Amino acid sequence: MSTIPGPTPAELEAAREVVSRVAEVTPMESSRYLAELLGFPVHMKCENLQRTGSYKIRGAYNRISALTEEERARGVVAASAGNHAQGVALAARELGIGATIFMPKGVPLPKLQATRNYGAQVRLDGHSVEELLRAAAEYAEQTGAIFIPPFDHAAVIAGQGTLGLEIFDQVPETETIIVPIGGGGLISGVAAAAKHRAAAEGREIRVIGVQAANSAPYPVSLEAGEVTTIKTSPTIADGIAVARPGALNFEIIKELVDEVVTVTEDDIARALVVLLERAKLVVEPAGAVGVAAILAGHVRATGPTVVILSGGNIDPMLMQTVVSHGLVASDRYLTLSIPLPDRPGQLARISELIAHANANVIEVLHTRHGSGLQIGQVELKISVETRGSEHRDLVLDTLREAGYEPRIGDAEARR
Repeated sequence: MSTIPGPTPAELEAAREVVSRVAEVTPMESSRYLAELLGFPVHMKCENLQRTGSYKIRGAYNRISALTEEERARGVVAASAGNHAQGVALAARELGIGATIFMPKGVPLPKLQATRNYGAQVRLDGHSVEELLRAAAEYAEQTGAIFIPPFDHAAVIAGQGTLGLEIFDQVPETETIIVPIGGGGLISGVAAAAKHRAAAEGREIRVIGVQAANSAPYPVSLEAGEVTTIKTSPTIADGIAVARPGALNFEIIKELVDEVVTVTEDDIARALVVLLERAKLVVEPAGAVGVAAILAGHVRATGPTVVILSGGNIDPMLMQTVVSHGLVASDRYLTLSIPLPDRPGQLARISELIAHANANVIEVLHTRHGSGLQIGQVELKISVETRGSEHRDLVLDTLREAGYEPRIGDAEARR
């Protein structure tokens, strides 16, 4: 590759000097569990522990720092579901600049409060990233405020690329980097840093991007050879939910990124549980997609691997839901509906059988009003904690061998 698109080594180093004024050098944690799955050492770059809870402060601060005095006086405007909002708000505050942020209606309260606490004026408008971007662009045109894009700008890309420089400072032998992708700002900068490093050292470094399957415009665009807008579906990974790649980002990614894979909602939920249990790390769904790709077997690494945990801003209510979903996806939480004869002792009998299978009952509902019940029947809805697929099957087999007909809950049946 004669020419590497994106920020040059000099531009990346200049961005590092600027970004270091506000961003932390985040920890690099190793994971024996993921290493056993992948077959190579795995390290996690913990941008979930960054100021504002994500890497976004890097690109936002690098871009806003480059504004002239006249531009600073006009203020800045941005659109974001949360992480870019907080990055712009903090960067503007640190530089003494007014900031207006467009956030979606129904934005989680912690993200809204954090953005306001950094001093920004928040306007709630629309539901999708595209709607917010249009509203912010209109505001910029009407007021003269400088629009700070979330990913599609050279200074933003260079700022995010400083994370790539840190990766090689901390793990010089890195051969594979796994990066979450939304619009493409983070992976554009990291891929440029990685490929410059590879060229300087005369070796190969693989960069793998990961998108949520419900919102994945990059595989479609790369196959088409041009930026393509897709119809998205709801995803828990709202931080990377975009319908269209960034134009500048796409040109870099199509040249520098070796592979883009997708992960399901179940994959992402499972990854959050693994990160909580195994690494003791709180990571938002968008930040966990790289780990999800490893767990799902979608990553073909070639040596020491770094997976970027891009953010940790997760609403506690969503965390509760996602963890429950992740336990189901890992076959560690089983919800059953069991038709029973309406006579004494049946509930005790079911409990005895489940105990015999060494499973733990979490919740029980005993009702005569279930759909499809015969006269003289009741329905037992029971939630059970299991240890994985084999134990889950043992519980079901134990009940069936005793003559019962357990029906698996809807969420599990769909899997």
